[in-house]
Amino acid sequence: MAALGSPLRTLRGLLRELRHASGRAGRPYRDTPAYQHVVAAFRAHRVTSEKLCRAQQELHFQAATYLCLLRSVREHAALHQEYHGRGERSPEEVAGLVGFRLPQQPGGKG
Repeated sequence: MAALGSPLRTLRGLLRELRHASGRAGRPYRDTPAYQHVVAAFRAHRVTSEKLCRAQQELHFQAATYLCLLRSVREHAALHQEYHGRGERSPEEVAGLVGFRLPQQPGGKG
């Protein structure tokens, strides 16, 4: 299993992804219920001098998993938008996409 890193780094990554996701909504990401829930959960599960939180590792693992999901969804949407099919393409355009050139026909017709 891969190392999780620090909880603060995971929290910052989650907030960055929430900012990306809410940028399309037109309202500040700090006003969203997702932001408030994530911050409240991290505050409730932090280790203090008075108590030892046994669920901290579990919360950190779930947060890292959710961060991976958010990043993957955002990157998938970007790739889908860039490479989504645009209908029928000409043979010259398809050859150019894969790095080939079509041969020229004799007589200057191509």
